[in-house]
Amino acid sequence: MAACARAVGLVRLGRARWAASLGAQGRCVGLQRAEGPAGLAGRLVVWEPAGPVFSAGLRPGLAEGGEEARRLRATGAALERVRRGGLLTFHGPGQLVAYPVLDLRRLAPAPLPLRAYVAALARLARTAAAALGLPQARARPPPHTGLWLGDSKLCAIGVHCGQHITSHGLALNCCTDLSWFDHIVPCGLEGTGVTSLSQELGRHVSVEEATGPFLDAFQEEFNCTLTDCEVP
Repeated sequence: MAACARAVGLVRLGRARWAASLGAQGRCVGLQRAEGPAGLAGRLVVWEPAGPVFSAGLRPGLAEGGEEARRLRATGAALERVRRGGLLTFHGPGQLVAYPVLDLRRLAPAPLPLRAYVAALARLARTAAAALGLPQARARPPPHTGLWLGDSKLCAIGVHCGQHITSHGLALNCCTDLSWFDHIVPCGLEGTGVTSLSQELGRHVSVEEATGPFLDAFQEEFNCTLTDCEVP
């Protein structure tokens, strides 16, 4: 990795509930805006969901209180709306979720456009997957965001950006119970499937095992150094 001048704070939540992860992310966004150029170039919140959650992004498609919402809640999972791009997806135990809270004006010689940032997330997920034994994982053309093995998605991407500060991010399936995805059309893409590192490699791949290669890939992609910091 090239020499880095940018420091990004690393917030490790471990297994966390949905509300706790969003709370930590929100506080990181607030700090990033308040600190400005004098502070860190960003913060990265990494965590594993403590329980099953279906989350719906900003695009329309799921009526609150409608039959579909009631059906999903009847599975025993929570159903949450979040301020990110994309449609309906699933988060649960066995998934590495990362929320990069970055100032896009400070991660490149020139401001990094949002589309280029999303492409960078796909590249770092690909680098991490390759390090774990899946070099064949690939990004696909729109509308197929994320990282794929054939027609099965390995890593989902959904972001929000306000005043150049990013939030939300990506979810890498490590040893996720993929049967939860049977209840939805993930990201609204008919005819596609979902996979995990464990399923593709034929062995158990924990979130802990995947985290190291993921963090290495993050530092390489964004030419930064990660430094552990407390939850704000």
